[in-house]
Amino acid sequence: MRRSDKYRFLVILAGLVVLQFSVRPRLGDDRIAPDFMLLALLIYTIRAQPGRSAGAGFLVGLLRDALTPASFGSGALAHTVVGYLSAWSKAVFFAENLFVNGCLFFAGTWLRNLIVAVFSGKVKGGMLGWELLVWSPIQSLTTALVGVVVLWMFRRELAIRLGDA
Repeated sequence: MRRSDKYRFLVILAGLVVLQFSVRPRLGDDRIAPDFMLLALLIYTIRAQPGRSAGAGFLVGLLRDALTPASFGSGALAHTVVGYLSAWSKAVFFAENLFVNGCLFFAGTWLRNLIVAVFSGKVKGGMLGWELLVWSPIQSLTTALVGVVVLWMFRRELAIRLGDA
């Protein structure tokens, strides 16, 4: 990988973080809008080792928790687990397929929402089921769709070889 490729990769990840704070609030309900910061983390984990991915997830989670102090800690836990598991899963699954990456984005978003919902204590009883069976799959789908578009558009800059999908 050339040095300029590394900077392009970081610029794309930074662009996703900027989208989180500039575009996402204008997309409507937070429960269905794509999560660009989580997407940046998941794209990072495609190329990183599990330990580094867990560390990046922890930092992303702390940033998210700083913005929502009512459930401090659950976001850090959730992003750390998702970062580690997604980096580890690339060794198990063929990660150079666009469909598999889309499934990774979907599963990562849903798992993050599950962990946050369970450990934050904000969602209880029947609302937990509603959150995990309705809102979380919708947000997971929108995040996966945006992720697939980002991978397809920037496949050369991200240095990710995508097989036939």
